[in-house]
Amino acid sequence: MGLFRNKHAVLLAVMSAALPSAAFPQAPRSPTPASIEAPLRVTTLAEGLEHPWGLAFLPDGRMLVTERPGRLRIVVPSGRISKPLKGVPKVYVRGQGGLLDVALSPDFSNDRLVYLSFSEPGNDGAGTAVARGKFAETELENVETIWRQTPKSSGGGHFGSRLTFGKDGTLFITTGDRYDQRPRVQDLSSTIGKVIRINADGSIPKDNPFRGRAGARPEIWSYGHRNAQAAALHPDSGQLWTVEHGARGGDELNHPEAGKNYGWPVITYGRDYSGEKIGEGSAKPGMEQPVYWWDPVIAPSGAMFYTGKQFPDWKGDLFIGSLNPGALVRLEFKKGPVVHEERYLGELGHRIRDVVQGPDGAIYLITDDSDGKLLRIEPASTTQ
Repeated sequence: MGLFRNKHAVLLAVMSAALPSAAFPQAPRSPTPASIEAPLRVTTLAEGLEHPWGLAFLPDGRMLVTERPGRLRIVVPSGRISKPLKGVPKVYVRGQGGLLDVALSPDFSNDRLVYLSFSEPGNDGAGTAVARGKFAETELENVETIWRQTPKSSGGGHFGSRLTFGKDGTLFITTGDRYDQRPRVQDLSSTIGKVIRINADGSIPKDNPFRGRAGARPEIWSYGHRNAQAAALHPDSGQLWTVEHGARGGDELNHPEAGKNYGWPVITYGRDYSGEKIGEGSAKPGMEQPVYWWDPVIAPSGAMFYTGKQFPDWKGDLFIGSLNPGALVRLEFKKGPVVHEERYLGELGHRIRDVVQGPDGAIYLITDDSDGKLLRIEPASTTQ
C-alpha cells in the first residue's frame, strides 16, 4: 500500500445508501473519519498574517498571499513577509468579505499579470469582483476590474471567490448566494450562486452555454451553487472540480459542467441553521447530484489535485482545506467515485483556508486566523 496508506486509517468503502426515490440514487456520503496521525513534517514558514485567504507561487519560488483586510504580500521561502503591495483594489471588509483569492496568468512569464478576487463595495452593498494588474515587485500596475457579480447586496457572507484557469486559458470564478439571496441562485439573469467562465481579459468565451440566450447572463458556466470556496482543475482531464459549503450538513464535491444546475436551494443534503428543512428534498429532475457530500460539514476552503513527487502514493488525490473542524482532507478516486477519505493535522487546531502544491512537491497551507500561518507539509523522512 505504500508509506502514506496508513494501515491504521479507517478505509472508507463507499456503498450505495438508501434511495430518496427509485429514480434518484443518493450521492455517496462521507462517513466522517477522525483526523489521523501520518508521517508528516509540518514547518511554519511565516506567521503574523491577518486572515490570509489565497496563496499563489511566483516562478522564482516566492509566494503571493492575500490578507482579507485588503493586503497583498510576498512571502519568501525563508519566511520573510514583504510590506503590502500597492495598487490593490479597494475592498469591502465585512464578515467573509475582503481581499480573497489570487492567481497568476497562465502566461505570467510574459505578461506578468496577477488576478485577484475580492468583495467590491458599491451603492447597493457588495459583490464578488475580479481585477488584474501587472506585477511590479512592490505594486500592481494598470489594475483593472474585469468582472463584477450582479446584483450587489448587503451583508458580509458567501462571496465564493475561487479563481481557476482552465487549460484553454479561460478563467473560472466561483460565486456564492450572498447568504440572503437564495432565490436568485436559480435565476439566470443574475450571477448569484454561479460558476462563471470568462476569457482572461474579461470577455465572454464563444462556447459558453448561455451565450446568446435571452434573459441569461452569458458568463454563466453552471448554476445552483451555494458558496464554493474551493476549486481545482484536474491535471489530466482539465475538468473543473469545486467544493462548496452546505448549511447544517450538505457540503458538496461537484465537477460543474457547462449549463448544468446543481440544485441549491431547491435540493440539498443539509438543513437550515434553524434546523428547518430547505427546499424540496435531496433530488429533483433536471438537477445534478453531488459526487460526494459531508454531514457533519468540513467547511471546505481551498483545494488542489496532487501531482508532485514527495508523496508518490497521493498522486491524483484531491486535497481540501477544512475550516471546521479544521484539517487537511484527502480524497482518493477510482474511475470517478470517491473510494477513500483521510484527514490529517486535526491536532493542530487550525482553520485551513487554502491548499497549494509547491514547485518542490511539498504541500503548502495557510490558516485563517488573526495570526495566520503559512505551513509547509512534507514527508517526515525528508531531510531538510
